[in-house]
Amino acid sequence: MYILPRFFPIFLAVLASLTAPAALAHEFWIAPTKYQVETGAPLVARLRNGQNFSGISYPYFDHQTARFELVQGGRVTPYAGRMGDLPALSATSDGDGLVVIVHQTMPSSVSYAEWEKFAAFAAHKDFPDIRARHIARGLPENGFSETYTRFAKALVGVGTAQGADAPTGMETEFVALANPYTDDLPQGFPVRLLYQGAPRALAQVEVFDRSPDGAVTITRLRTDDSGTANIPVAPGHEYLLDAVVLRPAPAGAAEVWETLWAAMTFSMP
Repeated sequence: MYILPRFFPIFLAVLASLTAPAALAHEFWIAPTKYQVETGAPLVARLRNGQNFSGISYPYFDHQTARFELVQGGRVTPYAGRMGDLPALSATSDGDGLVVIVHQTMPSSVSYAEWEKFAAFAAHKDFPDIRARHIARGLPENGFSETYTRFAKALVGVGTAQGADAPTGMETEFVALANPYTDDLPQGFPVRLLYQGAPRALAQVEVFDRSPDGAVTITRLRTDDSGTANIPVAPGHEYLLDAVVLRPAPAGAAEVWETLWAAMTFSMP
């Protein structure tokens, strides 16, 4: 099969998504080319899936996208790219202020031939009781599947970058309680984790911190009773926050478990 050179990166991304099901349990995030741009400058971002804040870039496909929006000053602008666009987002930052890029995927599924792989994933994402829950539901230890949906946000400062994040109505999401591009954050960057519109208390938040030299450190925090976590931050660093809901799949579904992944990316000037 001959593939035109300009379509080769897209082919690789699609091939990876079809041939590496284990990677589907990895983090998914929005990766802006620049987190701060001038008013009127291009606003470009990739959709990435991987581990340790490193992963492959996915093209834009409308059948895999439930929501793709730019939110600025309370105004929501739906985004629709061209099929196969890579990077997935290429827009113009016409307005001055904080832009929140919102991306929700369509549900996908992954199968587990062996219990150990699912158990390792569940333990990593802070569900130590998963075996007891699995057995209590009378589920098989091998040969079952999970459905998953991604709910990602990225904070981009345009011009003065003034503005604030707000809930978008996604089933789970991080909401920034400060602006990383305009606020003084000596106590850290505060975020609130929501699930079905309510604060998600005592939930694990995995923090991926990329330093200016490219080194990535990973820490795990926990939200307080109000669903809030303060993220330690440093100038020049880029951050990915990740939190997962694990629940029984809807009645009648072929899958037995469902995961909902919240992600947020931002950087510090």
